[in-house]
Amino acid sequence: MRKGVFITIEGGEGAGKSTLIELLSNKMLQRGKSVITTREPGGIPIAEKIRAVILDRQHVTMDGRTEALLYAAARRQHLVEKVLPALEEGKIVICDRFVDSSLAYQGHARGLGMEEVWAINQFAIQDLMPDLTLYMDVSPEVGLSRIAQAAEREINRLDLEKHSFHEKVREGYLMLLQQYPERITLINAEQSPKLVFHDVLTAIDERFAGFFATDVKL
Repeated sequence: MRKGVFITIEGGEGAGKSTLIELLSNKMLQRGKSVITTREPGGIPIAEKIRAVILDRQHVTMDGRTEALLYAAARRQHLVEKVLPALEEGKIVICDRFVDSSLAYQGHARGLGMEEVWAINQFAIQDLMPDLTLYMDVSPEVGLSRIAQAAEREINRLDLEKHSFHEKVREGYLMLLQQYPERITLINAEQSPKLVFHDVLTAIDERFAGFFATDVKL
């Protein structure tokens, strides 16, 4: 039985995951918690190299199954090298994306099938799942508009997908929410940053019995 807590942040492009993770980790550090933040694909050198291959804008011919396998490979190495050791040390791990991304993006939006992509990832993660997943729900219109206005963010291969692809991604996430309501909590990411953060703290507080009991008021 692992000692730490595994929290994942999910959502479509432009959902505000990076901003949320920074705010959340700072809040936990203020509360004296031992926390690390990481991302998928990436987080460690090997997985970052795989990330570069996946998101390279020149790799437009990449096959969907190849994409799914690359994500699973990066995920496996990331787990054994960074996530699992941190959890064994009793740390809180906050990860930008995890297996739900593969299910929504490759399984549903790419049309590979959620069950098929889940099978690949079961081999990679060996039944390790998050204690809590926060799904940052945002429409593709809003999310892609945010990306277009963020000068510091590099546009990657997935950002260039058709609008219908991003609609499918959101649809996939909502399907997962219905399937795993005990693990996944929906956060309205189209609200103001203040309200989004409030809802996130409340969700964590409810899931972990008073974790932020004195901090969730607006």
